[in-house]
Amino acid sequence: MKKAIYPGSFDPLTLGHMDVITRAAGMFDHIIVSVLNNNEKSPLFSVEERVTILKEETRQLPNVTVDSFSGLLINYAQKKDVHVIIRGLRAITDFEYELQMAQTNRILSNGKVDTVFLTTSLEYAYLSSSSVRQIASFDGDISMCVPPIVAGAVYRKYGLRQQDIE
Repeated sequence: MKKAIYPGSFDPLTLGHMDVITRAAGMFDHIIVSVLNNNEKSPLFSVEERVTILKEETRQLPNVTVDSFSGLLINYAQKKDVHVIIRGLRAITDFEYELQMAQTNRILSNGKVDTVFLTTSLEYAYLSSSSVRQIASFDGDISMCVPPIVAGAVYRKYGLRQQDIE
């Protein structure tokens, strides 16, 4: 069985993330979408909230499970007996950082874990979770950036418009 992990903060989950998840689900037998619990960041959503949102948004993909982790990704991958990490690339600016992380993870795993890069579909190349948070914080329209359930949850977090978008 070919398994892969798609790790990230998913704070919030974007349509770009969903694009990568859906495409990866067509390439692998099992995808573990795993939310990183990063104590160095101040997330909009708790890890539990992000896991719940991801489970809801991936429910139609039978070979996708959702989990969370903290610490080194490579340790988590070894614990899950997964040898492939999926990373999404939006632009060339993402590549340098992601390449460095892929090489580091390969070294830390003694060559047992590889990274597969999926370029985000063009219609989502501009998306980032941080830009979605910024747009929403000024009560801007994020409906073209995130699934409807996520948009409503983001607006509620900011105490802003209570549109009937769910």
